[in-house]
Amino acid sequence: MWLDELADDAVDPRGNTPLHRQLSTVLRASITDGGRPAGSQLPTEAELQEKFGISRSVVRQALLTLTAEGLILRGRGRGSVVAPQGEHHRIVQRMSGLSTQLPHVQTEVLSMNPERNALAEATLAVPRVLEIRRLRSADGEPIALIETWLPLPLAETLAAAELTDASLHATLRRRFGIAIVSGRRQVRAVAATPALAEALRVPEASPLLLLEGTSFDSAGAPIEVFRTWHRADRVIFDLDVVHDSGLESPAEAVPAAVSVVPAAGPPKLAAQAERILRLARELEELSAELDRR
Repeated sequence: MWLDELADDAVDPRGNTPLHRQLSTVLRASITDGGRPAGSQLPTEAELQEKFGISRSVVRQALLTLTAEGLILRGRGRGSVVAPQGEHHRIVQRMSGLSTQLPHVQTEVLSMNPERNALAEATLAVPRVLEIRRLRSADGEPIALIETWLPLPLAETLAAAELTDASLHATLRRRFGIAIVSGRRQVRAVAATPALAEALRVPEASPLLLLEGTSFDSAGAPIEVFRTWHRADRVIFDLDVVHDSGLESPAEAVPAAVSVVPAAGPPKLAAQAERILRLARELEELSAELDRR
């Protein structure tokens, strides 16, 4: 039972946060941690009132918030249930990005500007870089925010229109004959900053999957430095596992290299940080399970 798992003081009238927001936060965490499958029945309004000693108007306002976020469905005679959540799968060890792996994905170019970035400049071995910020959406809902740095001498003639609803790698191949063939990738679990939360339409400190790395052309030259924040409630990372015939047993099969470093938020965001840590542990457990196969 949901109510049995919720602390009696999870909604505290003595706190500084409005009661409806406290309740929506508690219920949201129970839904987004993956423990409540679509169609699961939420506690009734009366049950929530009795559990936390709050008014019906507080309960209804919290449920309306979750409805607006697409987390629950409400209807007469059926109460509130967990809404089906759209999941988008990305194979992280493939060079192709979301625009080619997911059908019907939309790409909006938020900005394209020359800038100074010491890390990108050092990685790409150039004095200046072009920063491109793009927002990827599926069915009108943001699912990923991308920051990319390219060598400015190479990319200075690129236009935003060329990257709208288009693949950057395909554009580089078409415009400059550059084929991206390899790269290094790492994954980290991070908390959404206020800016990321606004761009991806998620609550502040929500767990995100950050994929970052460097891409190389056929000659081994670095062409791109990037980082992409994915909504963890919408995008799932898939791993293809291959067995190295030189190893002694299938148990030594090596999964795609994934580095997971959880990033905790400030103390007041302890609940959200715990969700991120759980996500990181799940990724580590997945890697270990793949090692054993």
